Amino acid sequence: QVQLVESGGGLVQTGGSLRLSCAASGGIWIINSMGWYRQAPGMQRELVATITASSAKNYADFVKGRFTISRDRNTVYLQMSDLKPEDTAVYYCNADISINLWSHNNYWGQGTQVTVSS
Repeated sequence: QVQLVESGGGLVQTGGSLRLSCAASGGIWIINSMGWYRQAPGMQRELVATITASSAKNYADFVKGRFTISRDRNTVYLQMSDLKPEDTAVYYCNADISINLWSHNNYWGQGTQVTVSS
């Protein structure tokens, strides 16, 4: 079935950059939207950025101007610049995917760790 696999996380210094990737595969007909969420220890998962099929983008206020979301076919990217220690979290890929004309579901990736050192 549908699977989302993230990559690109790692350890960077404050002010550094990372590019996260998420590849969707499996029984996909249409990807209606994709997005990135993050979860820090002891915190709830929060929205980072989303992109629709029409390429409309939405960003959380705390990343606006620093992060850029984009999509190429079945892969969504998150270009992160000017990283701050408070950006440290597990970043999860999310997608709303239609598997056929009559059914769509919400899917999550396994997460990729981003750590920003002081």
